[in-house]
Amino acid sequence: MTDQTKDSKYTLNLPETSFPMRGDLAKREPAWLKSWQERKVYDRIRAKRKGAPSFILHDGPPYANGDIHIGHAVNKILKDMIIKAKTMDGFDAPYVPGWDCHGLPIELVVEKNHGKNIDPAKFRELCRAYAAEQVEKQKKDFIRLGVLGDWDHPYLTMAFNTEADIMRALGEIYQNGYLYQGSKPVHWCVDCGSALAEAEVEYEDVNSPAIDVGFKVVDRAALGNAFATTVTSDAYAVIWTTTPWTLPANQAVSVNAELTYDLIQTSKGLLILARDLAEKTLARYAEEQSSVIASCKGEALLGLLLQHPFDNRQVPVITGDHVTTEAGTGLVHTAAAHGNDDWLVMRAHFPQEKPRVLMGGDGKFFDSALVELAEIRGLSRQEANKIILLTLQTNGVLLASARLNHSFPHCWRHKTPLMQLATHQWFIGMNAVGHDGRALREHANTAVDATQFFPSWGRARLEAMIKNRPDWCVSRQRNWGVPMPFFVHKERGEPHPETARLLEIVCMQVEQQGIEAWFSLDGAAFLAQHAPAGAEQYKKVTDTLDVWFDSGATHYAVVRSAQHPSLSAAANVREAAHQPVADLYLEGSDQHRGWFQSSLLTGCAIDGNAPYKALLTHGFVVDGAGHKMSKSKGNVVAPQKVMDTYGADILRLWVASTDYSGELTISDEILKRVADGYRRIRNTLRFLLSNLADFDASKDLLPVEQWLEIDRYALHLTQQLQAGILADYDKYEFHLAVQKFVGFCSEDLGGFYLDILKDRLYTSGETSQARRAAQSALHHITHAMMRLMAPILSFTADEIWQTLGLDTVATVFEETWYDLPAHGLTETQLQHWQTMIALRAQAAKEIELLRGEGKVGASLQAELEFHVTAEAFEALNSLQDDLRFVMITSSATTYKVADVAAQKILVKPSAHAKCERCWHYRADVGSDAAHPTICGRCVSNLFGSGEVRKYA
Repeated sequence: MTDQTKDSKYTLNLPETSFPMRGDLAKREPAWLKSWQERKVYDRIRAKRKGAPSFILHDGPPYANGDIHIGHAVNKILKDMIIKAKTMDGFDAPYVPGWDCHGLPIELVVEKNHGKNIDPAKFRELCRAYAAEQVEKQKKDFIRLGVLGDWDHPYLTMAFNTEADIMRALGEIYQNGYLYQGSKPVHWCVDCGSALAEAEVEYEDVNSPAIDVGFKVVDRAALGNAFATTVTSDAYAVIWTTTPWTLPANQAVSVNAELTYDLIQTSKGLLILARDLAEKTLARYAEEQSSVIASCKGEALLGLLLQHPFDNRQVPVITGDHVTTEAGTGLVHTAAAHGNDDWLVMRAHFPQEKPRVLMGGDGKFFDSALVELAEIRGLSRQEANKIILLTLQTNGVLLASARLNHSFPHCWRHKTPLMQLATHQWFIGMNAVGHDGRALREHANTAVDATQFFPSWGRARLEAMIKNRPDWCVSRQRNWGVPMPFFVHKERGEPHPETARLLEIVCMQVEQQGIEAWFSLDGAAFLAQHAPAGAEQYKKVTDTLDVWFDSGATHYAVVRSAQHPSLSAAANVREAAHQPVADLYLEGSDQHRGWFQSSLLTGCAIDGNAPYKALLTHGFVVDGAGHKMSKSKGNVVAPQKVMDTYGADILRLWVASTDYSGELTISDEILKRVADGYRRIRNTLRFLLSNLADFDASKDLLPVEQWLEIDRYALHLTQQLQAGILADYDKYEFHLAVQKFVGFCSEDLGGFYLDILKDRLYTSGETSQARRAAQSALHHITHAMMRLMAPILSFTADEIWQTLGLDTVATVFEETWYDLPAHGLTETQLQHWQTMIALRAQAAKEIELLRGEGKVGASLQAELEFHVTAEAFEALNSLQDDLRFVMITSSATTYKVADVAAQKILVKPSAHAKCERCWHYRADVGSDAAHPTICGRCVSNLFGSGEVRKYA
């Protein structure tokens, strides 16, 4: 080999780039974040999109307590991807993050840290300080995820103006006729000392006493009339319950009017049982011989009087649709103080009768409880159960007793069993008819119908919850919460007739001083000043609002009131009526009974419609084995650790590549696979960037008409990719977008176009049209890919932006989707390329067989013969001599055959010498004596006018 020939190797157009092979994201991302903050990227985006059509994603506020977990990360990353995608779609899509700041969990932490006996004002001050500290802590981690938003101006439910607007929202609901006071059963937590919302209730198994109790029929003649028979012995209406402690509060026994009931002779006397449950019930009593005396419908039993099993009083039989044949006896012990169904059915039959409330919020019977069984006074539920069972047995009315494992409501915070307890509370009535003549439930059902759901199954879930949910108890007996700023009559309990005016005066004070303005308010003095007539007859309400009302009313307090410039600008563009409706709410699947529902109900109670157009639901995160994350199991994957190990972009890619409509599975092994996938993407982009190092688009970019045909086909593939991914983004199906993107990198680019392109990029003349055409295509492809990946791989997309040497102040996030030029290929040409790609794959298999036999090494050592039918011949032959470049062989010839059976692909090793520069095996290697080890093509590209390439 001569020195001159050796020198020719160094004339290859070798790629170079500052874009490293290893992302080293965990170390480098914080610097990029700092740069984003210094450049005020979010503010730049807002300025760039000013006046554009708006897209509002209203943030569901996380609770300001504790470190963020992997579920938080999923939630915020999904929101960020949507916001960025909508922004690049041309929308003005502000993102104002928020936090829920009131409520019991914060109270518990403050009590733990500072003790319980604290002045209430000081206690609220400590709660506010703790919540603020937690907000800053969580904010730091959310920002580290690469989430762009108005982090300097988040909305906080404890912000003075937000607290005031939450109170105003309550006032609107009251004015619209949906708020009322009442004593009815609510979920009550003894440990919290407060009523709980439906969303604060979890269900766990408990072991309870399950008993059958006979209520003796008082009037045998009346019973005989009901069953159309003569009754001469004692008879019992039999109930089944797992809460014996509620029997002192019993006010009736309910039957279903449509069910058939049998009067059955047993060894225990005459028993009244639902026919559908009689066999199982009698088996429970070990009754081997029994006989049906008579039968009747449940409606015939209405009004029948029964003797209470241990109190000296009588209770009636009533009818209710809540009585079913799923379990028990078909007769239901009814205590209006301890069950919503019981309360409803009692109210329907005896609207003036109050619930029989015998115990307090501490879960113990009052010392003065009006109950014959004096021994239970002052006892807890569990203690009372033992005495009640013994008394029933002594009285001969305990027909059966066993232990039963069953699901039971528990406090989400304390994990302790709840009880249903009738207390005086404020409710938003689901069936209350507002001033517009429509019930709130009707409004809510209509609003659900008008809402779009992602995924679609969310609709049925929310519909079922709205259909069956009881009235919403919105009052709490807490210190740290938004007050219910009402004055009520001391005797009648009715709100002051000037409630609307007085509430607004209070709200204005809260805007200046926060909720302490209400708590420190001298009610008498306030009324004497602002409503002196009859002021002495009214008192200040001390209840606070359910925290779910806080967050549920943020559409009113944040979006509608336009507190935040970034939201109000977008809202005002679209909604002249000053009632902006968010385009999207996005939360975990548990929020169908939480924030989605509380927002829906407050929206419908205020405006008659939902505050959102669409709901997106994501599943929970589980470990690699599908188990729920638990500290005790040691399977928790902390987002902070993932970012410190892999970087936020890997976490973002995991979120995007997972189908969030079900459970999201994560583990170290899964993250390693995601990181491997990221490396493949990164290597593809590194190839693109490294081959654009010497390309200046301002002077080197060629129009598509001057490109080679394969470049235009690659442009076509890129257009298909972009259209597909944008369609996936519109449907929020990020996992499909990732599949397309990865497939494009590995198949369309890595396995096809770039594999073929290397020869032209490396061996053609440095400034030749052939090479500039390839670089022009890569320029467009890179710009399109950079934008497409920006919502997901945000840090990497910004790194590409910087590597391309684009505006050092601006970022890719201010851009819109890339405007790809038209490829100009005909349908026939596109079909030809699809045919060639299929035949190329077949040829590769044939070459691999020869390689396995040791006859060829690289594919360039092979020569191909295609024997194909006319259609395939036309496709292959359209490339003429450039076909060999597509096949990456040194020779490729085409022959036409008559029928499919004669088709074949022949491969043989080349007999020619290998060019030291381009590695092709060519007959003209050494034809130029001055360059004996390279082919004529390379000689021309280096020292002559350069080869002419038209297709590939």
